[in-house]
Amino acid sequence: MSELTFKIIFIVAIFGISLFVAMYTTYAERKLAAFLQDRLGPNRAGPFGLLQPLADGVKLFFKEEFIPRVSDRILFIAGPAIFMCTALMTSAVIPFAPDLEINGTTYSMQAADLNVGILYLFGVVSLGVYGILVGGWASNNKFSLLGAIRAASQNISYELAMGLSIVSLVMVSSSLSLRDIVDQQSGWSWNIIYQPLGFLIFIVCAFAETNRAPFDLPECETELIGGYHTEFSSMKLGLYLFAEYIHVFISSAVLASLYFGGYQFPYVSDLDPGLVKTLLGGLVMFAKTGFFIFLFIWIRWTLPRFRYDQLMNLGWKVLIPLAVLNVLITALFILI
Repeated sequence: MSELTFKIIFIVAIFGISLFVAMYTTYAERKLAAFLQDRLGPNRAGPFGLLQPLADGVKLFFKEEFIPRVSDRILFIAGPAIFMCTALMTSAVIPFAPDLEINGTTYSMQAADLNVGILYLFGVVSLGVYGILVGGWASNNKFSLLGAIRAASQNISYELAMGLSIVSLVMVSSSLSLRDIVDQQSGWSWNIIYQPLGFLIFIVCAFAETNRAPFDLPECETELIGGYHTEFSSMKLGLYLFAEYIHVFISSAVLASLYFGGYQFPYVSDLDPGLVKTLLGGLVMFAKTGFFIFLFIWIRWTLPRFRYDQLMNLGWKVLIPLAVLNVLITALFILI
């Protein structure tokens, strides 16, 4: 098999895995929420309700398509498409497993090993907010516009602190490549040990970037009906909701890669390159990612939503100063 053929198959596989994980994250969230609230959750479609995500997808696909007469039709359609595309693009630089070596040929388990992978990741994540802004503005609805403005303000505020937390990590790793950062964390040498404050800042910002509770101000039902996707229906609404869960999956994979060694694990790292090492490394990576997905769900159904002034105060007055302090402490330790 040529390297190009393998790369195409791998990209299609990651695309499918992202959609599958996002689909069943909705099921896991509803089941976990039901458990925390002493309910049953989905239990009608298939055994244990396992076909519920498929039923939801079919329902969204066949619902009536509705476009407001006063909306900007082209941008109204483009908004959810932009949001979905940027969500899927972020998986390109994540190393999901060790390289696979077969008959002397090495196949990379990463769509694109960019030497500026972190910059690519931040760039694409920053573009995602345009999908929300375009959709909210094109709806010509005041609640949608308010939700879009909130989303933009929230993303700008928390991207600063997230970027500064990554600066400290790059100083320790001396690389912007996610593959290099993961490979440096062999055994138990995970970055969470060297950057605990950076990890705390990053994960809080990740919750804000994905618009997850307690940072779901852009779409909170209590005062904005549905926020930026109030006017959307059918699959356009489905794209917004689905892309949010893809963001959760990708954010969890990034957290696992940057701070918890990604596919690195004691004894797995010591194996010879081959199918066994690749499979075990992939399982380790998805296990770590699954833990963070569980954390996203658990926190959503445990903590109450912030007020908007609390959201901004936390971003500008707490996280950014802490991130700057973390950069200074990291620089001091490197000099010593």
